[in-house]
Amino acid sequence: MTTMRAQRLDTTTRTFEVTDVPVPEPGPGEVLIKVAFCGICHSDLSLIDGSFPAMGPTVITQGHEASGTIAALGAGVVGWSVGDRVVPAAGRPCLACIACARADFGNCMNIRLMAFAYDGAWAEYTVAQAFGLTLVPDNVPLEQAAILADAVSTPYGAVVHTGDVRVGESVGVWGAGGIGTHIVQLARLVGASPIVVIDLDESVRARSLELGADRAFDPRDEGLQAGIAEVTEGRMLDVAFDAVGLTSTFEQALAMLRRKGRLVGVGMSAQTVSLGATMGFNLTGKQVLGHLGYQVADIAVLARLVSTGRLDLTRSISEIIPLEDIAEGIRKLHDHEGSPIRILVQP
Repeated sequence: MTTMRAQRLDTTTRTFEVTDVPVPEPGPGEVLIKVAFCGICHSDLSLIDGSFPAMGPTVITQGHEASGTIAALGAGVVGWSVGDRVVPAAGRPCLACIACARADFGNCMNIRLMAFAYDGAWAEYTVAQAFGLTLVPDNVPLEQAAILADAVSTPYGAVVHTGDVRVGESVGVWGAGGIGTHIVQLARLVGASPIVVIDLDESVRARSLELGADRAFDPRDEGLQAGIAEVTEGRMLDVAFDAVGLTSTFEQALAMLRRKGRLVGVGMSAQTVSLGATMGFNLTGKQVLGHLGYQVADIAVLARLVSTGRLDLTRSISEIIPLEDIAEGIRKLHDHEGSPIRILVQP
C-alpha cells in the first residue's frame, strides 16, 4: 500500500477533507503505526476554529489520542517489533532547548505537539518516535488505550503532579466532560474525599455521581457555596480543578477554595480571568496553577491501572465513528450532543 485515507486540515481556510495521501515512511528512530483508534478532543476543535494557533505546516492531519499496532520499524529502532500494540506520545521534544540538552525531555521548553506541529492520527497510518511509545497490555482494549494519550493522562498529570492531591483532601471539579470525568475518577483513586462536581448539564451531573463524585451541583445554584461548605464540613475545597477554562468557572472555583487551597487550570479558552485584589489573594494564601499535558511515563502507569482493574474506562467511549464521518464527530463534540466523554475515530 502506497496511499492511505487521512483527514487534512488547511489552517489558513480552516477547512478539512478526508482524502488520499502517501503512507508516511518512518525515519531513523521512528516507527510506522497502523492506527486502530484516535480520539476527538476539544483542542482539535480549537485548531479548526483558530483559537489555538497552528504550530507547523499549513496543511496538517489532526488527531493526537491514538492507539494501534506497529507496521514498520525505522532504522536503529530496537526493543520493538512489528505487531506490538502501542500508544504514541502526543508530542515530541525539540531536542534543542536547555532541558533537552540535559536529556530532560519531559520538561522540553519547546515541545512539538502531535497534530499541531506535525501530522497526527486521523489517518490509517501515523509515524511516531520509538522512545515515546507505550506498550499496551494484551487485556486493555485499543479503544480505551487511545484515550490514555490525553483524555486520561492529562487529568492524571493534573491530579497527581500539578494538583498533588493527597488522601482525604476535598476536591471540586468544574466541568465533567472528557477531561473532568477522568479527574473525578483519578481523584477518587488517589483517595480524595469528598469529591464534588459542578456542571451545567443535569445528565452530566448524574453521570459524575455514578463515576465517583460524592455530590454534584449546578453552578447557577445560589446555594452552591453553602452546599460545598456542607459536604466538606465547613472546610471548603482543598483543590479545585477548572476543566472548562472560562472566566466564570475559573473565578467561581477560586472562590470555593479554603485558605491556602489550590486551583488547577486545565481547560483553556481565550477568556481572561481575575484573581481579585492582591490584598485578599495574598492574605488567603491561595495558589493558582496552570496545567497542560503529561509525562510519557504516565501512560504506562494508566495502562497498568486499566489492566489490573483499578481504573474503569468502559464508559469513557461515547461513540466510535469511521474516518469518513469525522466531520459529524467534530459537530457532535462541538454541540455537546449526547454529552460525550470521548468520541473515537476508527480509520
